[in-house]
Amino acid sequence: MRAADLGERTNANRPAAGKAGSDGSKEFLFGVVAMLLAALAMSISPSLVRLADVGPFASAFWRVFLALPILWIWMRYAEASEVTAPRANFTLPTILAGIAFTGDLFFWHLAIMRTTIANATFFATMAPLWVVIFGWLLLRQRVDRTTLIGLLVCLAGGTALVAQSLAFNPSRAVGDALAIITGAFFGLYFLAVGAARPRTNAARVTFELSVITSAILFLVAFFFEPRIVPQSISGWCVLLALGLISHAGGQGLLSVALGRLPTVFSSLVIFLESIAAALFAWFLFGENVTLIQALGGIVIVAGIWIARPRTP
Repeated sequence: MRAADLGERTNANRPAAGKAGSDGSKEFLFGVVAMLLAALAMSISPSLVRLADVGPFASAFWRVFLALPILWIWMRYAEASEVTAPRANFTLPTILAGIAFTGDLFFWHLAIMRTTIANATFFATMAPLWVVIFGWLLLRQRVDRTTLIGLLVCLAGGTALVAQSLAFNPSRAVGDALAIITGAFFGLYFLAVGAARPRTNAARVTFELSVITSAILFLVAFFFEPRIVPQSISGWCVLLALGLISHAGGQGLLSVALGRLPTVFSSLVIFLESIAAALFAWFLFGENVTLIQALGGIVIVAGIWIARPRTP
């Protein structure tokens, strides 16, 4: 597939400019709500990874694998209720999404164990920056000025959110670098899922990319983890929460949103994950939230509002 073809498919998931009236507004609102819920569902994952009694690769594998039955049921139900909806199997964008998500989880779970949750989440949710960069380099996509301003405002807010822990700390440097790599893979994931959605429904995209991701992560965990199976009921509960909430819920809702919202704007909304993750870290691990961090969260919300698509 040529880059131009992928770009056309990515842009195809944007609401049509001529789509007027209540239908267009409802689709946009539904997409925003789905993205907000996705960010909330994914924000608990760093804390759950810390609580898991298996290593980072094993928890990444179980996170995806345990969600597969739910995603399969969702896919079957969605396709039974919409028999005319597109359902291409394992398209190239879906395969690329699965590979990108594998890279995302591989580096993400390592980063969570080697730096603060606030830092790991902030660098990982810099995906919008990578969406813009990769979108231009690979797909020749252009972003309007308002969206760029919103992106810069979100980045400023995110920096304030982790200002206390951004000072160079050798013990966290590796974790911060891993989180930056995570953000790059997450950006590629956004572009790939956005390109897959016009040809395949959200349920099938999420299920098929998860099959690919779980297969690769199983091999990684098998070769690099001393233990793959949890040793306690609480350990299984943590992994079930990761699978059902963070993956089935978070990634599923993300796929739904990417079928209704522009890719860059969707990636900006995911900045809210860093706010929620900081709150979870404060509640579960005592990582304090200061006034500056709270103001940073407000600035992130303002940046998302600035970048919102103007619907007719």
